Amino acid sequence: MRAFFEAIGYLFTDILFVPLDYIRALELETWYGANLITWIFILICCAATVYWIQQLRIFKSNNEDEQDTTAHSFLS
Repeated sequence: MRAFFEAIGYLFTDILFVPLDYIRALELETWYGANLITWIFILICCAATVYWIQQLRIFKSNNEDEQDTTAHSFLS
């Protein structure tokens, strides 16, 4: 059983975290390069939020937006 958990530790430490080790070493050279993945995710989230708000406006303008406060039995 101990070998199983050591194998899991080896998998994560020596194989799956290698890209993160590279990013950690890159931070000493350039902060922007090390945080590039973070900025990409932030841009994706901003784009998804803008798309979501546009869809909400479309539904509201077509009067398809139901804002019923009695959607759940405990609210009535």
